[in-house]
Amino acid sequence: MPDKIDFKRELPCYRAGRTPQVVDVPDLQYLVVDGHGDPNTPAYTDAVSTLYPVAYGLKTLSRTSLDRDFVVMPLEGLWWAEDMSTFTTARDKSRWDWTMMILAPPWVTTAMVAEAVERVGRKKRPPRLDDLRLESLSEGRCVQVLHVGGYDDETALLRRVHEEFIPGRGLTMTGRHHEIYLGDPRRTDPAKLRTILRQPVLDTRAADRHDRPPDVDDEE
Repeated sequence: MPDKIDFKRELPCYRAGRTPQVVDVPDLQYLVVDGHGDPNTPAYTDAVSTLYPVAYGLKTLSRTSLDRDFVVMPLEGLWWAEDMSTFTTARDKSRWDWTMMILAPPWVTTAMVAEAVERVGRKKRPPRLDDLRLESLSEGRCVQVLHVGGYDDETALLRRVHEEFIPGRGLTMTGRHHEIYLGDPRRTDPAKLRTILRQPVLDTRAADRHDRPPDVDDEE
């Protein structure tokens, strides 16, 4: 039997504490399905119920074809809106856009995903199977923190990260808010749910130094 790789242990960016920290996230690839609106709707459920069968199909295909086994990673989500205050103030979920994702190992190819999708489609076909794709994500420098509690209780911590920690270190937000769900809400008390909240950032002070013209001596 091949060794089973657990990328939660292999990748430092899948570990976080309850104090915000700056981390560097490598380029990674994911199975993804896009959507819009309140996650407490069938559209969101359809996306999630499509990702998991393909993720487990890839695990089987990798083990049998390549002799490489891995632990299927937790669900993740990218979240954004035209007005980001809908996440920290109004909590207007109807205006949210999202991409739900599951990490795929670096050796997985688009051909392997196509084969896994074809195999899954032979059985009970998930509703968003035709929309699933393999996509790379390059986040680079990020701020992340562990939230313990229900998803609707993230607001205070997000506000602290967005309005205090990030600007206090000369950083500015870039990219999309990223959540990594380490618990299963169907089986876990909401008060005990563990979620990594990640925000890509740009070092504005370094950018200013780079853009500023060098000092020039008095010209003759």
